[in-house]
Amino acid sequence: MSRPTTPRPTDAELAILRVLWDRGASTVRQVHEVLSRTRPAAYTTALKLLQIMTEKGLVRRDETDRTHIYHARLSEEQTQRQLVRDLVDRAFGGSASKLVLQALATRRATAEELGEIRKLIEGRREVRDERD
Repeated sequence: MSRPTTPRPTDAELAILRVLWDRGASTVRQVHEVLSRTRPAAYTTALKLLQIMTEKGLVRRDETDRTHIYHARLSEEQTQRQLVRDLVDRAFGGSASKLVLQALATRRATAEELGEIRKLIEGRREVRDERD
């Protein structure tokens, strides 16, 4: 049975989600201020994107006050997992190992990152051994 998913965010929507994950609940003005530090963006563009994201279910809008407050509907980790699942299915034929091998071949991993990967593999191995 497939799990229900939220629509995949565009690059612009991901930029807004990053602001909401970093800042927490924010107004359109607050989101716009953060976005315009790195690239020019009109206030109305941020407003329109947040309205679209609300319709798509990417964010929730609190309308109790005159100034609406926006919240990311999913956590950063939940969104990343959803995007990775989609990428694994579409680009790697469902093979997580192909994704990991390509990621490690494309970018050099630090010793710390490799340690984290080893811990994750060991944790998965222990879970599998408990099931057997």
